Amino acid sequence: MFKKNQQHTQPILVCCVNELPEEEREYLYTSWAGVFYREFFCRLDESPFAVLYSNIPSRPNVPVNVLVGLEYLKAGNGWTDQEMYEAYLYNMQVRFALGYDEFGKGKFELRTLYNFRARLSRYMQETGINLLDQAFEQVTDQQIKAYEIKTGKQRMDSTQIASNIRIMGRLQLLVEVLQRVHRMLTEKEQEVYAEPFAPFTQGHAGQYVYHLKGQDTDEHLQRIGELMQRLLVELQPGYEQEPVYQVLERVFGEHFKVEEKVLKVKLDKELSASSLQSPDDLEATYREKNKKHYKGYVANLTETCDPENKLQLVTNWTLEKLL
Repeated sequence: MFKKNQQHTQPILVCCVNELPEEEREYLYTSWAGVFYREFFCRLDESPFAVLYSNIPSRPNVPVNVLVGLEYLKAGNGWTDQEMYEAYLYNMQVRFALGYDEFGKGKFELRTLYNFRARLSRYMQETGINLLDQAFEQVTDQQIKAYEIKTGKQRMDSTQIASNIRIMGRLQLLVEVLQRVHRMLTEKEQEVYAEPFAPFTQGHAGQYVYHLKGQDTDEHLQRIGELMQRLLVELQPGYEQEPVYQVLERVFGEHFKVEEKVLKVKLDKELSASSLQSPDDLEATYREKNKKHYKGYVANLTETCDPENKLQLVTNWTLEKLL
């Protein structure tokens, strides 16, 4: 059941923060933690997130402004989930930034944050609405109004965002996809396809490539293509809706072509920049810029730049595929 978090607006007299010496307490108020609390945490409207929770009377949710705040702190500090969780439990500045003035309050298990992310993702897939984007815009609009920031002049810049994927060559990627198809099959089906799969299931995909050192890979690519073509036909009735089968279908179309009923391996220069880079990230793409190679995404940021502003704010951001 959704409930707004109002507890942080009712501070208590006896707490860890008030027990600090005056100088240290003042430092806490003026540090990044105090700024985050005032400028982000207190401005965040939790109401739009109510759609993620049941209307049936039940146990109240973990405060949305705490969960959203943690996501932004994690991204800003480059923390892992575990580092973020430990900071939330034991770092006084992090707790102060999230509206807590002592330790022990607001404890929740890390899986609560995972469930929150799942709700956000499911809601976005169903409605096309990204609630985190909306929260960013809502907070930014309040800041623009509060500080009377002029937005008539803005500048835009972009940066590459690397995907957290293993870097694979073409051959390794295709072998990895075949191995996942093999794991998808039943034991009986694995027995049926034991012979054609045998060369590709001895060790991981990287080991397959390593043992081919110095060899021409064209023959191996051709063999892989022929096996993929066979699997696409024979497995379609039972596996067409399976994600692994769909990845198989995608990479076959990206790396091979059939001309006059003859299967041919596409040349490297024929591969699209949008072709699959890893079966663990279906959206990541490839880009070459300034003689550097990137696999992942590009982030575009828009920022105010009027010289009369006392401070400038990032007003919008988007994350797109590399093209």
